[in-house]
Amino acid sequence: MLEATVKKILQARVYDAARETPISPAPFLSRRFNNQILIKREDLQPVYSFKIRGAFNKMAQLSEAQKAKGVIAASAGNHAQGLAMAAKLMGVKAVIVMPRITPDIKVQAVRARGAKVILKGDAFSAAAEHARELVAEHGYTYIPPFDDIDVIAGQGTIGVEILRQHSGRLDAVFVPVGGGGLIAGVAAYLKYLRPDIKVIGVEAEDSACLKAALEAGKRVTLDQVGVFAEGVAVAQIGEMPFKIMRDLVDEVITVNTDEMCAAVKDIFDDTRAVAETSGALSLAGLKKYVQQTGVEGQTLLCINSGANTNFDRLQHIAERTELGEQREAILAVTIPEQPGSFKKFCKTIGKRMVTEFNYRYADPAHAHIFVGVQVKPGGEDRQAVIDRLRDADYPVEDLTDNELAKLHIRHLGAAAPSSISRRRSTASSFPSAPGR
Repeated sequence: MLEATVKKILQARVYDAARETPISPAPFLSRRFNNQILIKREDLQPVYSFKIRGAFNKMAQLSEAQKAKGVIAASAGNHAQGLAMAAKLMGVKAVIVMPRITPDIKVQAVRARGAKVILKGDAFSAAAEHARELVAEHGYTYIPPFDDIDVIAGQGTIGVEILRQHSGRLDAVFVPVGGGGLIAGVAAYLKYLRPDIKVIGVEAEDSACLKAALEAGKRVTLDQVGVFAEGVAVAQIGEMPFKIMRDLVDEVITVNTDEMCAAVKDIFDDTRAVAETSGALSLAGLKKYVQQTGVEGQTLLCINSGANTNFDRLQHIAERTELGEQREAILAVTIPEQPGSFKKFCKTIGKRMVTEFNYRYADPAHAHIFVGVQVKPGGEDRQAVIDRLRDADYPVEDLTDNELAKLHIRHLGAAAPSSISRRRSTASSFPSAPGR
């Protein structure tokens, strides 16, 4: 199967629509982590994502009869844009079924390229099911986002470009994983020609379907997936991708929301590109790999897979970056309700920047404050701040890893003392998908 996949990759037709994207050096990251770090810039594609490669290659294989009836796909956005562009170039009708969680920037981009958009379901699986129903009803040809050999071959041209553009030492390539089409194509080509190069998949920890499949020895379906990185929010790894790359992938790393947000900032600092969270996923995994293994002097490459993110999400991403780098501690502290208390608190924590401050009146004697404190990465400095506060008899709770606190509590304003008796605070946990 490996040789057949590589042959398909070498025969893939992508450059009538896609472009050969550059590999950008990341000098700031390289100095910081003592390795040569490179970024493959798929955010520079005409649709700002690698998905144009697989979509166009699949479209190029269709018969005239299939083109005449039109094509359909289910996608969280990037595959949809790739297919919409490919269909427009070929003069073919395209229908795209997208989950309701899809960022508006992706929905509007698909419509702008002439495709009909149907919003259905809260995750990729629901959108895919509805697309299959429309295939049966109208005779469209379904263009899979990842579970198809021609789509995989199109994505695999990234591997061809990597080895052509960088002929020197290359120790590991980090690939974002959703349904597995990208990593299957890249792994097949790299391992066939350069088996010495590690291929490491990176998944969001709340949608780690490849990791689950490798651990089980077969494909499994996750009960639910997180939607923060909607471009990789897939509950089950693709059947064809899994067959191709299950024995080719050296390792799978999972990262959390904060780590992805920090990687978005890192990419911006080195390239001035604003990656989407799933686009920065592989860099987040690269950083975690270096931190866990302690490797130095290696050449490590990650794929920035896309830059389709809503502008209004950037504020939230920015708020989480310091947490992702472990440079901020989020603490809940009780201080005396009297003048000078906060000044005394600041003296207790030492010469550290207070990055955030929220105040809640508790009673005439006590005040509850929610503070962000700048700390050194690694966790030891955060614990040192907590220990200093406790030694000074401050009741303190570490909320740095508390998702509820990071998402909601930090945005609560102060309450007027006269209203306290009428207020009640509750914490509830809901499924990440609407309507569940």
